[in-house]
Amino acid sequence: MDGTCAVSALRTLLRDYLTLRRALGYKLYWQGLQLQHFVEFAERCGATHITSDLAVKWATQPHASRSWWARRLSVVRSFARYCSSRDPHTLVPPPGLLPRAYRRRSPYLYRDEDIRRLLMAACALPSTVGLRPHTFETLFGLYVATGLRTQEALRLDRDDVDLAQGVLTIRGTSTSEALLPFRVQP
Repeated sequence: MDGTCAVSALRTLLRDYLTLRRALGYKLYWQGLQLQHFVEFAERCGATHITSDLAVKWATQPHASRSWWARRLSVVRSFARYCSSRDPHTLVPPPGLLPRAYRRRSPYLYRDEDIRRLLMAACALPSTVGLRPHTFETLFGLYVATGLRTQEALRLDRDDVDLAQGVLTIRGTSTSEALLPFRVQP
């Protein structure tokens, strides 16, 4: 196989992979861009298929920080698993090739007293219009009561609240859409 066929084969595999994964509900914005960069890198290297060495060489390029290396390699590993079912020459990079430089901090668990103080501080925020303190108290209370992520709460709209049914619709989540039941307090 010459380099032109291999390049076209990798591009075709990438297109098919992204189409399949997105049809399954994965957005793959960042991952899709990274994989396009990987395929371009493979083309420049004249690669005919994915290997561990090629994937590591791409993931550890100088313009990427050490903390991103393992994440970039993980994206290629998923793509390589897909490719290996169609190209017997594809080698899937094993886990642990690049150590994760970043360790997520343990979450801070707020005590009830911490939450009360936070909500009281939100109520005391200065406001020229009068809604700012109420808005932040409601927002922080929503985070506490539901466990929503920041963007999930900020994307809420009036139409997402059904007071009659007691349901809050959360859009744009990692699972596409979620419904949270709640009780309306008199």
